[in-house]
Amino acid sequence: MLRRWHLAVLALLAVLAMACEGGAGAADPEPTRTRTAKPTATGTAGYPASMAALGDSITAGVGSCLAYLACSRNSWSTGTGDDIDSHYRRILAKNPKIKGHAYNYAEPGAEASALAGQATRAVDAKVSYVTVLIGANDACAGTVGGMTSVATFRANVDRGLGRLKKGLPKARVLMASIPDLYRLWQVGRDDAEVVRVWRAGGVCPSMLADPASDAAADEQRRRAVRDRIDAYDEELRAACVKYGSRCRWDDGRVHDVRFSIDLLNTFDFFHPNLKGQNKLAEVTYPPNFTW
Repeated sequence: MLRRWHLAVLALLAVLAMACEGGAGAADPEPTRTRTAKPTATGTAGYPASMAALGDSITAGVGSCLAYLACSRNSWSTGTGDDIDSHYRRILAKNPKIKGHAYNYAEPGAEASALAGQATRAVDAKVSYVTVLIGANDACAGTVGGMTSVATFRANVDRGLGRLKKGLPKARVLMASIPDLYRLWQVGRDDAEVVRVWRAGGVCPSMLADPASDAAADEQRRRAVRDRIDAYDEELRAACVKYGSRCRWDDGRVHDVRFSIDLLNTFDFFHPNLKGQNKLAEVTYPPNFTW
């Protein structure tokens, strides 16, 4: 969930990817593929034969490899790595036709306004399953006043879902809730190393600025961000209901994850590490997941 200021940092760190390629925790060396002729048939019990992931740096797998870079091989959604039990790998075990047809269009720094563009790429790829996890960057503004309004957020989500529904009327959509950033602050506020990293990196300032402060104004700010995320989640749920029977809401499972420090990478103590990515895959693909 990187905002624009992170992008320059990622560019400077890109050289590290060369050192990571081929390693067990390496950043994904393969570029995103955008071919348009994708199989849309389903296999056993209706399992999809192609899929796409839309969203921000969480789904892009930022920080889940050996460098502070996007690492889609470890994505909870489309991850192909040996150590990630992603949606893709779970589906692959049921329907071999999906092999090689999982596309990650999630972008570090993306807000809900980017969803329509990502949805267009999924439509072009003619996929039969789409995961959506978006919204944390809309809340992680420089100030509370800089957060995306609820109305604008919903309009952006509807625009993206509208493109999916029009272009992929038979595709299944999973709508994931936004992680509980207030809970994240509660977990990390008393850890000296976490606080040091949050202060040095300026991570999600609307929530995590002055993380050790007990001042009333700081607590009011954090609660405002918490409430905005709750409002976004309600709009995501409602937008999924409006979409129809082919959209499945996660019932707030991502938001309800009780994130602990061991589920976060040590670059920013904000994005999920490999263990955290596996947790996201687990809660969004429960045993009773049906097609």
